[in-house]
Amino acid sequence: MIEIKNLEFSYKKTPVFSDINLSFGDGVGSADNLAKNGGIYGLLGENGVGKTTLLKLICGLLRPVSGTCTLDGQTCHDRLPSMLQRIVFLPDEVALPEMSTPQRYVDELQPFYPAFSQSKFLHLMQELEVDPARRFREMSFGQQKKSIIAATLALGTDYILLDEPTNGLDIPSKAQFRSILSSAADEGKTVIISTHQVRDVENLIDPIVILSHSAVLLNAPVERITQKLLFEYGAEQRDDAFYSEMQPGGYLNVLPNTTGQESQLNIEALFNAVLRNKNTFKELFK
Repeated sequence: MIEIKNLEFSYKKTPVFSDINLSFGDGVGSADNLAKNGGIYGLLGENGVGKTTLLKLICGLLRPVSGTCTLDGQTCHDRLPSMLQRIVFLPDEVALPEMSTPQRYVDELQPFYPAFSQSKFLHLMQELEVDPARRFREMSFGQQKKSIIAATLALGTDYILLDEPTNGLDIPSKAQFRSILSSAADEGKTVIISTHQVRDVENLIDPIVILSHSAVLLNAPVERITQKLLFEYGAEQRDDAFYSEMQPGGYLNVLPNTTGQESQLNIEALFNAVLRNKNTFKELFK
């Protein structure tokens, strides 16, 4: 489990986090998106709130000013080999050796990851329709991105951190990505996806974490969110809604769920509702 306790972090004199408390891989989430103690967490927030910074703190690339960030009891910024072989971070942009190939790329990574699976790598490359023997310089950006995603998931780590993983993918590739990531959750992996493209992963992520400047506004599984909130499609804009958005034929209203009705979560509407009612939602999901 990843545990973040009373964490503070700043870049020189620019504060980013103040007294942040979070955990990942602690067995929360719905049965559909959770296996063992894993899950696919959605890490959401406006630009500049520190989503990428948080991922770097978790994998030990940054050190907290105070507080702790641990992975199964090991301090992340110590970057011990026993920890690093169990976690992988895929940033939004990766500098790839143009003359190399995906197969050579994983051949160089494999010695550092005891659970790496060559057969899984080849299977994922086939699923994503990319030739592992083709040079990176001969690929489109989308093909390069799919190659790195396949390599990342084949390393066999228990924790997978993905920063904007669907950037550069076309619509069919995004569907392929969702399929292979669902398999990772079924294997009990803990996956954290930081993204602005919430529609790309809307039916995949559970639980959902929403960050604001120096605060966690929401940290809850989808089941709990829909217990407390009603996503109603109606002809009129509701005055008592946390958030309303015009839709074809009417309005989508995010309301307090006072009657226990079931509704379909809309993550974009949830995100906007949280940002417009920060203090209310912090108390609602306390």
